[in-house]
Amino acid sequence: MPAKPIFATARTWRALLSFIACIAILLSVASPASAQKEKKKKKDANAPETHTTIPMPDEQQIDYKISEMLGAWQLGDIDRLHQDYADDAVFVSGVWAPPVFGWSNYLAVYQQRRARMQQVRLDRVNTYIKVSGTVAWACYQWDFTGSVDGQPTTSRGQTTLVFEKRSDRWLIVHNHTSAAQEASATPQLQQPAVPAGTPQQQPSKPPSS
Repeated sequence: MPAKPIFATARTWRALLSFIACIAILLSVASPASAQKEKKKKKDANAPETHTTIPMPDEQQIDYKISEMLGAWQLGDIDRLHQDYADDAVFVSGVWAPPVFGWSNYLAVYQQRRARMQQVRLDRVNTYIKVSGTVAWACYQWDFTGSVDGQPTTSRGQTTLVFEKRSDRWLIVHNHTSAAQEASATPQLQQPAVPAGTPQQQPSKPPSS
């Protein structure tokens, strides 16, 4: 068998060298692009996330505040409850008792009454909200069920809240809550079931003659 010509082998080497050169050129072009992509990825990863939030209308903010307040009241979450009330808020009950002025005074009453309750559930219905500038008011009916002093208790009533917008936050500055009088309920059961946690007083007995 005749040997292959030497020039054919040389041509093959030239083709191979040419191919290797092309690969080297491609890699040299691709590497900077790849490095730039990698650099961009790292930059994007380190960049702070930006979220565009659409502010809720005032009525929705207040409705959310009411739900948050009632949820915190049921759970006994004092910190979250305080976030919804102004420090100078006023609390008025539906019985013959003086109003409570200020969050710190209200807190003492709330903790005393909340400690007597277990398995608390409070449903809100028929909510009406009115906004006028930086002041708003809301009224709603509520339905309470739970255990008070170990006894099953149900109660219904209504609440009126006055809100004030301070530093772009709606805060409750006035809470007037009262329980509805029902013929089948006794004052003892109604007394601790008022959601506002405002002081309740037993009717005073007439002096004995």
